[in-house]
Amino acid sequence: MLDPDRIRRDPEGTAERLRDRGHSGDLSGILGLFEERRRLQAAISDLRATLKARNREVGALYRAGEKEAADRLRAELARAPDEVSEKEARMRSTEQELEQSLLELPNLAHESVPAGVDEDANQEIRRAGSPPAFDFEPKAHHELGAALGMLDLPRAAKLSGSRFAVLTGAGARLERALIQLMLDVQTKERGYEEVWLPFLVGSGALVGTGQLPKFADDLFKAEGRDLYLIPTAEVPLTNLHAGETLSADELPKRYAAYTPCFRAEAGAHGKDTQGLIRQHQFDKVELVKVTDEETSFDELEGLTRDAERILDLLGLPYRVVLLSTGDMGAAATKTYDIEVWLPSQGTYREISSCSNCGDYQARRARIRYRRAPGEKARFCHTLNGSGLAVGRTWLAILENYQQADGSVTVPEVLRPYLDGLETWRPA
Repeated sequence: MLDPDRIRRDPEGTAERLRDRGHSGDLSGILGLFEERRRLQAAISDLRATLKARNREVGALYRAGEKEAADRLRAELARAPDEVSEKEARMRSTEQELEQSLLELPNLAHESVPAGVDEDANQEIRRAGSPPAFDFEPKAHHELGAALGMLDLPRAAKLSGSRFAVLTGAGARLERALIQLMLDVQTKERGYEEVWLPFLVGSGALVGTGQLPKFADDLFKAEGRDLYLIPTAEVPLTNLHAGETLSADELPKRYAAYTPCFRAEAGAHGKDTQGLIRQHQFDKVELVKVTDEETSFDELEGLTRDAERILDLLGLPYRVVLLSTGDMGAAATKTYDIEVWLPSQGTYREISSCSNCGDYQARRARIRYRRAPGEKARFCHTLNGSGLAVGRTWLAILENYQQADGSVTVPEVLRPYLDGLETWRPA
C-alpha cells in the first residue's frame, strides 16, 4: 500500500509515477474519499462537542430549578445520538471504501528503474556462462524427459488436466535433489533460515503481500473457506511478521523455504502449453528478507546474487535483467529477473524474479521496526526472490546438458545428491 500522506501531499507527482506503472493516474476518487473522511471526522467531533455542552446546560437548568426547560432540552438531546451514529456508520463505510481503493494501487517504481510499458524497455545487466554449441538439433525438455523416462505429461493430463506434470523415476529424484541443493546452499552458505510453511493461507496474508484484492483470479480458493493455496512461499514467509514491531538489531530477517506453488494462470491461455514452463502446480525455493529502509536496495543486490549462485553451481548460462516500470509486479519497486538459456527456444527465459517491495507490503501487513526503544516505529522493507523455480531449473538442465545420443550429463554439483550418477540415458 502506498503511503496515504504521500498521496495527499503530492497527488500530481504520485499520479505521474503511477502512470509509469500502467495505472491511469486518476486519484480523484481517492482524494474525494480523503475529503469525505475529513468532513465526517469534523462533523462527528462538532456534534459530540455540542452534545457535551448541551448536556452541561441540562444540568445547569436542573440546578437552577427550571425543570420544565431542562426536560424539554433533555428530550431533544435524546434524539441527537441517532445523528452521531448515522455519521459514524458513514465514516466506517468511507474508510472501508478508501482502504479498498488504496489496496488497488500498485507500488511506485524506484528512480533507478527504466521507464517503459513492457519488457521491451528492460535493461540487461550482466550475463554468465555461454550457451552450449551443439552439432545437432537440440531437443526440448519434454521430448528429452519422456525419452529418459523422467516426465509423463499424458498421465498428468489424465489425473488433473492441462498444465500439470508427473515426474517419474530419475525425474522425481532430480526434482528432490534440486530442492535439497537449493536449500543447502542458501542455509549453509548464504545465511538464510529454513522455514517449513502451511500451503494454505487466509485472505489476510494475501492482502498483506498484494495478491488480493486485485489478483483473485490467479488464485485457487478452498470452497466455503477463507483459505487459498499459496501462489508462492513469499506469501506466508512475509506474513510471518504481520502485525509485529521488530527491533532494528533483529534485521535483516532472511528466510528460505521450499513449497509447491499453485497458480490459476488466468490470462495465460495458449502460452507455453508444452512441458514445464507454465504450470498450475510447481515447486519453488523462495527467499524472503525483512529489513530496514536504509539497507533494502543493498539487500536486493545480495538477494539476486544468492539466486544466481545456484545457476553458477549448476553451470547453466543465464543473464540478469532489470525490469521496466511496466513489466514489474504490482508490489515491487525494483525487480531483477534472472533468465536461463533454453537451447530448444534459442532464448533466455525467466527462472527467478528478485524484487524489493519497499514498505508497500509492510504497510499492508503492518510490519514495523524500531531503531531504538522509545523511538517511533517505522515500516520495514520486504524483499523476495525465487532461489529457484525448481521445474524450470529441471528443464534447463536437461536442455543444456543433452548429448547427441539422447543422454543427458548430470551436473557435477548434483552428483553427490544422486549417488554419484554421471549420466541419464534413454530407457
